[in-house]
Amino acid sequence: MAGNSAYDWDAFDSEDYLEHNYADLHDEDRHILNVLRDFFSDLPFDSDARGVDVGTGTNLYPALAMLPFCREISLLEFSEANRKWLALQLRDYSANWDSFWQVLAEQEVYRTIQRPRERMRRRTAVRKWDILDSVPEEKWDLGTMFFVAESITTVREEFTTALGRFCALLKPGAPFAMTFMQNSSGYEVGGRHFPALGIGVTDVREEMWELGNRLEFHHIDVGSQPLREGYSGMILVHGHVK
Repeated sequence: MAGNSAYDWDAFDSEDYLEHNYADLHDEDRHILNVLRDFFSDLPFDSDARGVDVGTGTNLYPALAMLPFCREISLLEFSEANRKWLALQLRDYSANWDSFWQVLAEQEVYRTIQRPRERMRRRTAVRKWDILDSVPEEKWDLGTMFFVAESITTVREEFTTALGRFCALLKPGAPFAMTFMQNSSGYEVGGRHFPALGIGVTDVREEMWELGNRLEFHHIDVGSQPLREGYSGMILVHGHVK
């Protein structure tokens, strides 16, 4: 087993990861976007919430999904390489994200945003953050954490810590959504190996029942174009923090 600190996250190849995961809209992400969009659209938010996405990496679609509901969104990211990538993308995000936005825009609340790039630029900020380290005093109204807790370590205790620290960032009752790679054996980025903890829906249920209310769990099968070898699907959970 290897913990999070055994890996050089500042050497993460952001462009390589983007190319393999988000250059095109895959079936699995489309499924997640549909559920996420509908969950957020049913919430009683206007556009005044404070949102947070933890471990953003090179994935902008959780922030895009929160965009209509938030006056500001904090992107908390540990890797220096990913923070630099995010800073450039937020100025004018690349065209690959348009297909993700089109799925979100199937709901009216998203279609009301005429210039999503401009709103992303004005309402998002990148901050350095280690989810395994500490919890700030401030709390957010809405949160996401996608493919993080199981993809930063092979140690179950660190997985548990990441879930608890994420929920501690949110106000009691705040809605959230999280995703996980199922039974992941780790992944290669730019010729470097990065860790994963092989978890399934049962593991997520066991951890989250103590942290959330009104939870819904979704299993997403591997699509027609798998991202890579070494996983058996994706898991999405959404609900409200206790």
